[in-house]
Amino acid sequence: MGRSHLLVSAAVAALCAGILVLFTDLEVSVVRWFSCGPLSTQAEERSELCQRRL
Repeated sequence: MGRSHLLVSAAVAALCAGILVLFTDLEVSVVRWFSCGPLSTQAEERSELCQRRL
């Protein structure tokens, strides 16, 4: 493998890691919205997930 192949592989790996982090953050936000949103029960609103604000 040449140096250019290593650089391309590193760039692709970094891009994949960035996409994974982005979708993980979005997933957490969506779960929090469904769990703590306007349709949630009082017990869900008092849960640790809803009390913790990031």
